[in-house]
Amino acid sequence: MAKGPVLIDLDDDAPKADPAAALPVLDTEDAARGAAMQQVAALAARRPSSLARWFWSLLLSIIGIVVSLAAYDYVASLIVRSPVLGMTVLILLVLFCGVLLVMGLRELAAFARLRRLDSVHKAAETAISTHDLGEARRVVAALNRLYAARDDTRWGRERLAEQQDDVLDADGLLGLAENTVLAPLDARAMREVEAAARQVATVTAIVPLALADVVTALTANLRMIRRVAEVYGGRSGTIGSWRLTRTVFTHLIATGAVAVGDDLIGSVAGGGVLSKVSRRFGEGVVNGALTARVGVAAIEVCRPLPFRAQKRPSVTALVRRAMMGLFSGWGQS
Repeated sequence: MAKGPVLIDLDDDAPKADPAAALPVLDTEDAARGAAMQQVAALAARRPSSLARWFWSLLLSIIGIVVSLAAYDYVASLIVRSPVLGMTVLILLVLFCGVLLVMGLRELAAFARLRRLDSVHKAAETAISTHDLGEARRVVAALNRLYAARDDTRWGRERLAEQQDDVLDADGLLGLAENTVLAPLDARAMREVEAAARQVATVTAIVPLALADVVTALTANLRMIRRVAEVYGGRSGTIGSWRLTRTVFTHLIATGAVAVGDDLIGSVAGGGVLSKVSRRFGEGVVNGALTARVGVAAIEVCRPLPFRAQKRPSVTALVRRAMMGLFSGWGQS
């Protein structure tokens, strides 16, 4: 066997390689697009058809009637056979119905709290658009009533009471209310958004199970929206939380905000870089960024005053702080 390099002579009429004629290299890895959050948005914003609503309403009504009649017949026959045991079961059923009634009243109270936030928000927008100082003072009074029982807003309400008489324009008065009363609440709400974005990004990156990222994104977003509402005084029940979540996602889909773009460019750029190393990490960053965008929308929906004096939260900044918290937590573990 000959040692050294082997030279192969090509014929003069052999075709020359043309770089322009080369076939493009296909990228088998799809770009990170936040598929989990896209599915969550479609699921949360989907409205059931009228036929489906009638179906479930009639089905629940029939089941309720049948169960009620069966329970009545069972208790009546049990009282005849054993009065003591029958009365015990009757008392348990009455207590159960009482618990259901309390739960229903709590749901109604939750809807009332959300309506109060929405009414204050709409009144503030009217005062800003008309520059009506009297309307702005009524908004500030409503804001004080809304947070009168909360100790975490006492300092801000006291500063507002001391300075509001010196402000003689609507924009300035509402801006003072934002800076004194709502600024601490904004910081708490943004921490909730950062925690949710961190959780969604982490699970998407490290859990390879199918649908695990979708389930995590859905539960994390539901919990985030509920906690944001609680921060601003609109603590909602189970039905209220789902309705608020659907409102937020419907708004985002209608405005095309559940997509990669706008203020997500910085975050998604980081996701694109990470996707070259690990597709799961890139997808995690994008899902975290989309979760942060949902959180910002929830803040805008639940906040009693629109953003004027305070700067609207940046999705890129929220995701950056969330990822910094993630990596610092890994470094300490």
